[in-house]
Amino acid sequence: MSDFKLLMLGAMYENGGNTTHRFLDGHPQLYVYPFESQPGSRHVQDGFTSMFPVKYRWPEFLLDATPAQDYHAIIDEEGKVRSRTPHVSKFRHEPFDMNDDERRDIYLSIIEKTGRSRANNVAAFFEATHKAWKDNVQTGEEEFYVGYSPIIVIDAEKILSDMPNAHFLHVVRNPWSAYADTKKRPVPLPLREYILRWNVNQNAALAAKRAFPERMHIVRAEDVMADSVGTLTTQVLEPMGLRSADSLAVPSWNSKELTEVYPWGTIRTATPEANLATANELSDDEQTQVRNIAHDLLAPLGYESFLEDGQASEPVALTV
Repeated sequence: MSDFKLLMLGAMYENGGNTTHRFLDGHPQLYVYPFESQPGSRHVQDGFTSMFPVKYRWPEFLLDATPAQDYHAIIDEEGKVRSRTPHVSKFRHEPFDMNDDERRDIYLSIIEKTGRSRANNVAAFFEATHKAWKDNVQTGEEEFYVGYSPIIVIDAEKILSDMPNAHFLHVVRNPWSAYADTKKRPVPLPLREYILRWNVNQNAALAAKRAFPERMHIVRAEDVMADSVGTLTTQVLEPMGLRSADSLAVPSWNSKELTEVYPWGTIRTATPEANLATANELSDDEQTQVRNIAHDLLAPLGYESFLEDGQASEPVALTV
């Protein structure tokens, strides 16, 4: 399916990926995946496997597998849990009419026509989801499928190589606010481990931007919070040949406006004021440690003086 149009989102944990995903929800030209799409498989094995969960990665498939085995290899934890065991899903409060077995059968019918390949398997997964999701609000104008998976930017060059009509959107947030939010998790990554992974994500994004300047897009969560319509329109949608829409002004799920992004993401209030307040939850020592470890990426991304005024300056690195 070389003509398949995918916009894949990635972001380091607590960097605004879920928030941006939800701002894109409801756009009339987009099929937006309902949760984190988590397309990875347990067959992923490389130097990043010990650093990041494989469910967030671009998948690998066994050469001798059947199409049904390919389908079940895609982890898609949030989608499959909500479909198969809704009573334990953190999204059980929202109606979601999709039978995972029916989605599998649709997937198999698509693969019967296209044949197996990594690109075809992923394309069939997204297409089957929106065909099986019966109460999905659709306009008939949709052109691109939209998925989101944390940290998948480390596979951005692989994704854009596999799918010549795909685009990738990476979201970066200042590391102080991001770490302050990750500290709220039940078992958070230690500061050094978290910021090292933040660095890896940003380096991967910048490398992909140099390799695919027309199809690799990098936006800052701060810019989305300040002006979601303008930022997403000019930096993402227009380069994809899509128009702006009023729906970009508010986060939503299945076109239903959300008062807060949680539980889709940990950022409950996506405003510049809340973003700075979150960064200032860190102690002086923590703020210094974050600055020291993320140092080489702060100025290129416009975060060098963020703690002083809460503003992100011109991101020199993003003009590549």
